[in-house]
Amino acid sequence: MPTTPTTAEVGGLVRLSVCYVRPDTVFLKELDVPAGTTIIGAIEASGLTQACPEVDPSTLRVGVYGKLKTLDTPVRQGDRVEVYRVLTADPKTARRKRVQRTRASGTREGQKWLRGGGQGA
Repeated sequence: MPTTPTTAEVGGLVRLSVCYVRPDTVFLKELDVPAGTTIIGAIEASGLTQACPEVDPSTLRVGVYGKLKTLDTPVRQGDRVEVYRVLTADPKTARRKRVQRTRASGTREGQKWLRGGGQGA
């Protein structure tokens, strides 16, 4: 369902924040941009690429409140533009290693799935 722009968005400024997280620091900046600005424009206006030179918005994924968006998506009032880092570990592989460690520890928690007697059996 399309939303109607607020009075601040019509010919005025849109307030939003740009967020990027590294293991050691967090970049979070609130700024006002002209209405109709795209995500790439908001990232450039925030100074993220100068503060974190490793960030290249054209190759990294971006989103608004956890939902993936394209760089040409216009921003709206109150948006939190997020720039996502590349995953350092495959989530499936990481989970598999955790399960193997738990099973190797010999605890009951690690052994219960080996019996094959899960729920409803």
